[in-house]
Parts: sequence; structure tokens; C-alpha cells
Amino acid sequence: MKLKHYLCMLTMLSTQARSAVDFDREIRPLLKKHCVECHGEKKQKGELRLDAKSFAFKGGHDGAAIIPKDSTKSPLMQRIISADDDERMPPKGEPLTPEQTSLIKAWLDEGAIWPENDADRAAKIDNRLQHWSVQPVKRPPLPVIAGLEKQPENPIDAFIKAKLMASALEASPDADKRTLIRRLYFDLHGLPPSPEAVETFSHDADPKAYENLVGVLLKSPRYGERWARHWLDIAHYADTHGFERDQLRPNAWRYRDYVIESLNSDKPYDQFIREQIAGDIIVEDESKTSNQKSQMVIATGFLAAGPWDFVGNVETKSELLKRGARAGDLDDIVTQVITSTMGITINCARCHDHKLDPITQEEYYRLWSVFAGVRRGDRELDASESKRLLTEKERITKQLSETRAEIAKLSGTSLSLADMVGGGDGHGTGAKERGIDLRSGNVATEKLTYHRDIQVNHMQKIEWPASEKKVTSLIRSVFVPDGKSVITLEDKIELRGVPQTSGHTWDAIRNGPLNAQAHTKINGVDYTQAGHSILGLHANSGITFDLEKIRRNSGFGQLKFTAAIGFGAQPGAAASLADFSVYVDAEQKFQKLKMRKDQSAVVDIAIPVTAKTLTLIATDGGDGIGSDLLFLGDAKLSAEIDVKTLAVSNQKLLLQLQEETKKLEADLRSLPESTKVYAITKDSGIPSVVRVQLRGNPEDPQQEVKPGAFAWAKHQSADIGGNDMPEGQRRATLAQWIADPKNPLTPRVLVNRLWHHHFGQGLVTTPSDFGLGGDKPSHPELLDWLADEFIHSGWSLKHIHKLIVMSATYRQQSTTINEKARNLDASNRLLWRQNSRRLDAESLRDTVLSTAGTLNLAMGGPGFRDFKYTEAYAPIYDYTTADKPELWRRSIYRFIVRTTPHQFLSTMDCPNPANFTPVRSLTTTALQALTLSNNEFMLQQADHLKQRIENEAASNRESHIRRAFMLTFQRDPS
Repeated sequence: MKLKHYLCMLTMLSTQARSAVDFDREIRPLLKKHCVECHGEKKQKGELRLDAKSFAFKGGHDGAAIIPKDSTKSPLMQRIISADDDERMPPKGEPLTPEQTSLIKAWLDEGAIWPENDADRAAKIDNRLQHWSVQPVKRPPLPVIAGLEKQPENPIDAFIKAKLMASALEASPDADKRTLIRRLYFDLHGLPPSPEAVETFSHDADPKAYENLVGVLLKSPRYGERWARHWLDIAHYADTHGFERDQLRPNAWRYRDYVIESLNSDKPYDQFIREQIAGDIIVEDESKTSNQKSQMVIATGFLAAGPWDFVGNVETKSELLKRGARAGDLDDIVTQVITSTMGITINCARCHDHKLDPITQEEYYRLWSVFAGVRRGDRELDASESKRLLTEKERITKQLSETRAEIAKLSGTSLSLADMVGGGDGHGTGAKERGIDLRSGNVATEKLTYHRDIQVNHMQKIEWPASEKKVTSLIRSVFVPDGKSVITLEDKIELRGVPQTSGHTWDAIRNGPLNAQAHTKINGVDYTQAGHSILGLHANSGITFDLEKIRRNSGFGQLKFTAAIGFGAQPGAAASLADFSVYVDAEQKFQKLKMRKDQSAVVDIAIPVTAKTLTLIATDGGDGIGSDLLFLGDAKLSAEIDVKTLAVSNQKLLLQLQEETKKLEADLRSLPESTKVYAITKDSGIPSVVRVQLRGNPEDPQQEVKPGAFAWAKHQSADIGGNDMPEGQRRATLAQWIADPKNPLTPRVLVNRLWHHHFGQGLVTTPSDFGLGGDKPSHPELLDWLADEFIHSGWSLKHIHKLIVMSATYRQQSTTINEKARNLDASNRLLWRQNSRRLDAESLRDTVLSTAGTLNLAMGGPGFRDFKYTEAYAPIYDYTTADKPELWRRSIYRFIVRTTPHQFLSTMDCPNPANFTPVRSLTTTALQALTLSNNEFMLQQADHLKQRIENEAASNRESHIRRAFMLTFQRDPS
């Protein structure tokens, strides 16, 4: 801006006096000419509108643009007179003249009086509120089709046929029986029918043969396995966290099984929704059985099914990064809940009011407030039972510790192995927290971290400081095992049966907790307390004690080794597995494989007087070193007492104590571990207050909000409660708001999802966007009829399935050639034929297994892992070809990894589980054809199919060809 022009403008602003400004004559034309192009009905840069009074005084990105009676503080004025060309408004062309600027200044200072005209009043009427999807569901009458002697029996056909006739189109004929049975099997089960089933159905003359087949398929457990996949797509379920540290969720599978079981039992859909959002609150109903309560806690795995940033939420020390990760976490939960159930793109309102739908940014953050008190993590299914088990473990452990102490008193003393690691003689002379570096054998006084590229199976001698040479004899060596070959100690002692490892390790072997060790308790006993000790032994590490020298040093003869074994992993750490093995010379005396961080064990081993070595080995459980922070509590060597040398009174006491010890150890081993599920965990107390975040920035909080929903759906008040409302009650109230039978969106969205999967496209082709940015329904009356029928059927999914597949519309041919229909309706929105559809990736894989005769139909339980897992900072998932029965289960039971997609399934358009997938992408690529021809899985299954054909057909070429066609296509060759 030229200096002369700017000075002139300022002079006029400060000196010019004028009478009241006429808004309609002087201000409105200025705004319309210079501002509305960027700040009007079609475009709102900076979230500011200046075309109507109802919008102009609201806040934009920078708060309210107009401050009545104070032009100097009004951002509108500041931007108009700015000397910065990047900030000055209008951004293009010449700035406002001094006269125009003076008018706006005077108008602001006089109070920014804005008289309403017809345009202002019209702007108050938000036509978006009349959008079809949020109007109440009303059951329309069935259309009566003129000229038909008999109206369609199935209401679906009445609506479809009426629209076809209105366009002078006709429906296609029924498909043949072979096509229909294949269509039903693939739709409802995701598997092909057997040749025998096709043959039986094709020759069944019963008029109800088709209906009977539908009933059989809906009752089969295969139905739940097939349709659970569709729900898990929109829940973006997987068995790992995602992000850069894509760690395992070994307990997530229970939610997947919950979905399958719920669908198979035809659980009412409104109940299905309520349980997934607030099942752990419903569980407090005392009328529920123990299994019902567990299932409802498992149901909340829905809220935790999506990706989760472990680094941002747990590992980082930056509070700023933690706030950002938490914001992403809450956004994911809110988006999943609202998008999956109500088909609204609520996440568009995170940074500003929704650009298309009448949903404000404040309403979005009110939904955040509903979930502000929940986190993701492993959770006990039955808290009271878990508490009982823990109390019992603590009681037995304490009693066992006291009993062993009594036995030690009779023997005179015991020796601490942790103390020996600290450079002591076992009597407490060693240094606490000190360790032995496995790479060099040097004393480690600092905390160490991750080690790789170490020479494995190398017996590393201990390099004690010169002043401590007197104790070097108590520990022979330390080493990192790889488990791939025999480990040879001195004296040619060979250790066999050590589990295979990655050969990497962490920190050192320590007299005390390891680096990053968060827990020091085993069954309630804290081994950092006085009178106890910790021997830290992270996978993969081994240590050999010299028993001959220990005996000479202590005067003991026959020895006993006792210890408690536990995990010290930090909260939220990967659910690692670890092994622990004990060898006396070459004999394996104890081995506990694949321990989890919530498990423990006790060791009590008699050591003969002739034994030379005691070797302790921690290994990684086959999943890399992970969080394998194993530690031994009170690892001790004590003298095995010769009863004959004791006084008569002590002999009886010793025998009694030894029997009591055996019983307590057996009792401890017999206690089961508490059952857990990866779901939501709750913060204690009232959740923290949520504030609107300016532009979605967690570092720029604005006004407080209360728990609530959005007012666009008017079936219930959007107010849920105040900020003093308990966490669980917030979710339970929202769940009821969503599942209310008067909610117009919930039933419409669900029946449309079912239609989408039966026809390849929904009546609304955007199944997760029923807002103004989504599609309009091709048959709105049919959609409402189905939604109303769904509610009145008791929210029965199977009822709607049966209505759809029993319709003549569903049973049409897909191969009809109808040029007139193709020209009028190329996308087949009017459904003049059935749509040809390709098998999705999982159904394709399952069909290959079924055809080859290798499909394993075992249901439920942990997912099968068709990969080798190596723990690292970013875990490594190396896929293997599934050529064994445990890997031939249905694809729904596959352990799903977020960051490392399965190559075969991804090629066939299996979606990324980090994303919500209401509609799967369909591609046609050369790679797909090559994969079906050359992939190792396909080649292996082809061999199995060859064997099956030879086993099931006569030994001639024609019989083999006929059987091959029947198995693969359920027809004879042409």
C-alpha cells in the first residue's frame, strides 16, 4: 500500500465525522461486492460468512470478525487496513478506498447495526435440516401396480417393479437353480456349495425348496463368520496396534468372536449397538449371568478395534505429543461410533463446523466428552474373579515365602543369586543395581538398552574389577543363546532344548530391576522390599553359576534352588511371550514356555551334591525380545537339609514344612490366569473437561463443552448430561440415543448396508454418508419400508436378509442383455437385473481351500498367525505360505496385521484395516491374474485339489475332468 494513500486513509478515519451510516445503502453493497465471493453461501474462507446477519456475527477461525462499537478490536477492520498484502482484505485487486474504509469504521463504531431484509430472513431457514435422511421413518403404503392381475407377494418386488414400469422397463427372468444356490451360498456363507448340495437342490421339486434352503443357510454358523467380516470392515478391526510400533493385541480376538456369535444368534441390532458402546455398564445389571456379563465387556472391543499410537500415548515423554495422540484416539472412536451406526461423517467437524451437514464443531467435541474417560487396553472379563484370583495368589505366595523362610532357618542360611550377580558372595555383600554386560562380561553400573549383532552361544567370562577377583569363581559365564544349536558350557556340558531366539537382548543381567522395568511384584509380593531380592534376566540371556565353588565358599553340600518368576513389563507394552529354562549340568530341570506378562511361576529344584553348574536362561518366546523383562524374585540356593542331623523336634517340623511347601506350590500352579480382552479401560473418577480445539489443534483449546450428541437428528434431545456425569453413564446414554427406534438414521443405515452386500451397491450408494455430501436413495419408499420393517421385526437382521433373498428382484439373472435398460440405466440403479459380483479377497481364499478339500472349519479362539513374528522397535511380520491345517482356517480367523498387509489378500483388494471400509475397492490388474496362477498358496492348493480329484473320481481322464468341474464350478464341463 502506498504511504501517501495509507496516511490519507488514517487521517480521514481519525478526523472524519459523519451521521449514522445507512447499512442497506452503504455497507451491504460493499460486503456484497468485495467480501461475499470468499465469505458467502458457497464459500466460507476462514469459516466466515458476511452475506447474512445470522452468520456474520458468529466466530470464524479467529473468533468473531465484528465487534460492535469497537472498530479497533474488530478483526474485520484490522484486515481491511492491514499493510501486509498477505493479510489485507480483499486479497485481490485494489484495497478499499479511504472513503469505503471510513464507512465501515463508522458503522462498526456506531454498533454494527444490521437491519434484516428478506435475504437475511431466508438465510435463517437452514434447508439442510429438511434433508431426507433425518426425517422420521414412516412406513409407506405398498405401491399398487396397474395392469397386474396379481400384485407381487414380496413388498420389495412391489417397490422395484413400480419404478421399473414407470421407466417402461421390465425385470429380468429368474436365474437357474444352480446359479441361485451358488449366489445364496456365497452371499450368506462366503463359501461355495458342494456339488452334492447343488445336485439335490436342482432336482428338488418342492415349491418351498428355495425358502427351505434360505432357512438352512441362515441357521448355519457359517453365516455369522461371513457377515461378521462386513461389520469388522466398518469397525476397522485388526489384531495389532498399527502406527510405527505395530505391536500385538493377542486378546483382541474375543471381540471378533463376539460379533460372529451375535450375528449367528440374531441378536437384536439395537442391543448389539448398546453392548458395543456401553456393554461394561450394562454388565452391572445383577440379573445377567456370568457369561452374559463377560460377553458385554468383550463387546466394548468395538471402541478399541481401530489403530492406536503406542508411542504417542505411552512411550513419548513429550506432553505435547501425548495430547496430539490422545486427540487422534478420541477422533477415531467418535468417528467409528457415529459413522458405523448412523452414516454421518462426523469427523469433518473436528476443525470447523461441518461444511455440508448442519453439525457444529461444538457438537463434535460434545461427542468427545462422551468418551473422554475411556482408553484402550487389555481388560479383565470378570473383575471380581480376577481380584479373587489375585488375592488367592498373594495369599499362597506370602505363605510359601514364610514356609521357605522357616526351612532356611533350619538349614542355617541361604545364598542370594542376585547378590552374586552384584559381585557378592550370596550373603548380601554385592552391589545393588549392578549388572553384568553380556557382550563383554564387564560390570555394568549404568542402565543399558537394546543389543544386537552379539556373538551368540559364546561363554563370556566375567571381568570383575581387580579389587573383586575373590568372587569371580561364583559365576562361570554369561551368554546370549540362539537356540538353533546345542549350547556347550565348560567341561563339555551340553544344553539341549533351548527355544530358538532372535539372538538380540536388552540391558544386562542385574542385581535388581532391569532398565525400563515397571513392575517388581509377583502375586502381590514386592521384591524390592527389605528381605527380598531381584535377579533381572531379560530375554535373551543366560548365566551359569559354579556350584563347586559355591559349595566350597559356603560349606553347603546338597543344594536346593528356589525362585519366583515374573514379568516387569511397562503398562501398555507389547503383549510379549517369554520362556524360562533351568539346567543343572546338562539336565533340563525346569522349563516354562511362552509366559505372558500377566503370568508367573515358581521354581523349587533339588540339586545333587555332584552337580557342577546351575544355568538359568531367559528366551524370547519366539516373538523377539519385545518387553520380555523377566525377573526372578528371591532366587536362592539353600542347603538341602539332612533330616537325621536335626533334633527330633525339628525333624518333624521340617517334614511338615516340606509337605506344606509342596502343597502350596501345587495350589499356586493350579490357579488359572485371569481372562482378558483387548477393549476399553476406564479412567477413575469423573472424566476431564473437554474444550473445543481451534482448527482441531490440541494446543489451542477454546470453550468448554458438555457431553452430548448432535441436534440434526431430532428423535431425542442432543443433551446427554453435565460434566459431572459419570463416565459410563455418558456412553450408556449415547448408546440409547443411537439405538432409539425413533432415530431415523440408525435403521436406514443398517438396512442399506445389508442391501449393499446383497446387490453390490446400496439403495444409497454411499453407505457411510447419509449427509448432504452422500447419494440420494434410488428407492426412498423402499428404504423407509425396510427400515420400519426392521424395527418392527425386533431389529432382526436375519428377517431382513430373508426378505431380500426371497424377493424376485434378488433372484433375477445377472447376465440378461437388455439394450433399452442398459441405455436408460447403465448402473442398474433401478435393478432390472441382478448385479454380477466378484468374490472378495477372504471369500476367494476360503473358496480355494474349500474346493481343494483342505478348509479347516474350527471356530473361534485366537487368530491363526500365518507369519513369523520378530520383535523389534518396529516388529517384523514375515508371511509364510499356509500349508498346514492350523493355517487353513477361514480368513475371518486370521491374525490381522495393520502395517504389513498380507500380499495375496491385498492383491485381491483386501482393505487396509487402518481405515474404515464401508465399500471395498474393486480393481482389475494383471497382478491378480498372475497371483491366481503362480502364487505359492494357489500352487499348493492345486496339488491338494489334484489329490482330492484322484481320491474321489474313477481313475480315468474323463472322470477326473468331470469331478474337477463339479468341485470348482458346481457344473459339468461343456
